[in-house]
Amino acid sequence: MIIPLFPLQSVLFPGGRLPLRIFEQRYMDMAKVCLKDSTPFGICLIASGAEVATPGAPTAKPHTTGTLAHLADWDMPQLGVLNVTAQGSQRFRILRHWSEPSQLLSAEVELIADEEALPLPDAYARLLPLLRVIVADLGPLAPTVPHRFFDAGWVGMRYAEVLPIPPAAKQKLLEVEDSIDRLEIIYRFLDGKGLLPGT
Repeated sequence: MIIPLFPLQSVLFPGGRLPLRIFEQRYMDMAKVCLKDSTPFGICLIASGAEVATPGAPTAKPHTTGTLAHLADWDMPQLGVLNVTAQGSQRFRILRHWSEPSQLLSAEVELIADEEALPLPDAYARLLPLLRVIVADLGPLAPTVPHRFFDAGWVGMRYAEVLPIPPAAKQKLLEVEDSIDRLEIIYRFLDGKGLLPGT
């Protein structure tokens, strides 16, 4: 599968929503194609380089694991600036990437199988009250319904995207292969901060 890439200093998780402000021509053109053809693009955390292209500067190098995104909605508040919301779907792994003449990055990727839906283990039930409050407060950036508070993978992804941790740490959570392992990392972090009921 070959897709355009949008390297960012942010991490998008499957099922999550990320607001983007697009003004560079290469990404304006990409967004037009994705909107017209309902095709996805890839969002990856930048491993090195900058989000905005500058003459003579090296092209941003992405981490190899990212998330497919579709444009959920868009608005153009002023000429030359496009505000969009990216809706995360499936994770992917970059096999190779290259820079187009427009400086847009393209990549050949392999999709990572969706995590199997697993019931949230009772041991992690203390995660739910705080997450319910967080999701209710997200407003337009809240994950799409239905909210799957019963699903260990969904709960872990939702926490991973809102935790006050550096992007590199979020990237590590995105790359975790097992949803229970991800929950354990998140549980230990929140429990250590005294943020869970009964702590």
